[in-house]
Amino acid sequence: MNTSRPLEGIGHEVSDWWKTDIIEMEPGIIRYQGYPIEQLIGELSFAQMIWLMVRGELPSKEQGELLDSALVSAIDHGPQAPSIAIARMAATCGIGLNNAIASAVNVLGDVHGGAGEQAMELYENIARLMDEGLELQEAVATEVTEHIANHGKFIPGFGHRFHPVDPRAPKLMSIVRDAASKGGVTGRFADIAEGIETELQNRKGKRIPMNIDGATAVIYAELEMPSPLARGLFCLSRSVGILAHAWEQTQQGGRNKGPIPRNILWNYTGKSKRDLKDRGTL
Repeated sequence: MNTSRPLEGIGHEVSDWWKTDIIEMEPGIIRYQGYPIEQLIGELSFAQMIWLMVRGELPSKEQGELLDSALVSAIDHGPQAPSIAIARMAATCGIGLNNAIASAVNVLGDVHGGAGEQAMELYENIARLMDEGLELQEAVATEVTEHIANHGKFIPGFGHRFHPVDPRAPKLMSIVRDAASKGGVTGRFADIAEGIETELQNRKGKRIPMNIDGATAVIYAELEMPSPLARGLFCLSRSVGILAHAWEQTQQGGRNKGPIPRNILWNYTGKSKRDLKDRGTL
């Protein structure tokens, strides 16, 4: 069956195949969210540009600074972080930087990279309970209990396997509190996150401090970002560290480096040594 259509009358069908509010372009003209690119170059920081692209409007000074702080804080966490290790291993396999970056970003999922989004969802659920009339700590206790029942004892955004106190979190919270004192944000989600710290300490008898994911989630929630964007923004941030490590590894050289030195072997836990001849006739 011939499904082709005459050319006349299909111009709009072609141009409407992709619709976007983000970019307008024609020969000699590039506009992002309505702004000519030549006006943005040299005037907006990268963080402000990210805000414009995903939100459609320019951020205030305080909003831009908060977003920038969150992006800077999550850039790198060393080769023990799976994404960074993968970037470095990939770079020794003879592939380009784009492939190394893609390989690393592809592992930023629910376990490694998703805790910020999950913490935001937790904060938003607590905020809804407060809107329904519960006091802060009552709402926190209710949601933490619900979260543990549905997802286990791990509370996203709190505690760290390496840092007794994540040095990034207190600094970010200080920046949030400063912005709130100036009216740039409400400070509501900072209160909620600190309320979770209090609840966890009461339950466990020791402090489980906020980590980088919990603190950046506070910032993204204060900035009224949709929670799925928290993961995307983390990927943007961590991509800088991934690029740096992949580039450094290409300068250091090395071929086909695996996760452990080649003179160290893994623990084999399978069957004891066997001989095919012992089976008799196959």
